[in-house]
Amino acid sequence: MGIVLYLTLPLLALFLRTNADLLVESFFQPKVQKALFLSLTTTIITTIIILIIGTPAAYIQSRVEYPGKKLVETCIDLPIVLPPAVAGFALLLMYGRVGLLGQYLVVYGIKIPFTTTAVIMAQLFVAAPLYIRHAKSLFGQMDLSYEEAAKSLGAGNFRVFRTITLPLTKIGLLSGAILAYARALGEFGATIMFAGNLPGVTQTMPLAIYTAMQSDLNTAVTISILLVIISLVIMLFVRLISGDEKNA
Repeated sequence: MGIVLYLTLPLLALFLRTNADLLVESFFQPKVQKALFLSLTTTIITTIIILIIGTPAAYIQSRVEYPGKKLVETCIDLPIVLPPAVAGFALLLMYGRVGLLGQYLVVYGIKIPFTTTAVIMAQLFVAAPLYIRHAKSLFGQMDLSYEEAAKSLGAGNFRVFRTITLPLTKIGLLSGAILAYARALGEFGATIMFAGNLPGVTQTMPLAIYTAMQSDLNTAVTISILLVIISLVIMLFVRLISGDEKNA
């Protein structure tokens, strides 16, 4: 019971710090609207990319044996434990104007740091490993007899994946995607290092809280409450679909 109070009382303090009038007034400020729109838009794009590239990557890691597989798994999992600031700095050294790859991209007029694209890349870096790890676990727990039966009837690997594996794991994959979305939504360290804090361009909701704390506490509280509500809805939805999966 003590740990529940420890975890929930600080969140309660957010709601007690404001009132309905201040909340509405702050919510309709342009900087809050811009941060909210940017966060929701970039995290949706990030989640779509994660689903597209992360699902097959997780499937391959769960089904295919090859030399160096453990090393690859370690590299995929590393961003989960890596400090976000280090992740952002590494991205900057890779894609910055004088970065390992960025110095060649600049020649073609491609500038990534301190753009909305950099926000998506930072979110992708920190959130994709969570989804891949979750999806790999799902594929690993599957009863392989379904796939083997389909293959015995002449179905190819891609058809088995599309018609057997994905339908059987879709609820779990959706749950993993939602959790990755939540991780991307709350990303701060990598974003501020690699994308900066430009209102309307790279200033996501966590960055807007950081900026507002220095001059407008009510706005910081409002954005924080919005993130708490969004996170709560996400967690409730994940638990709901996870319950449906168990009852199926």
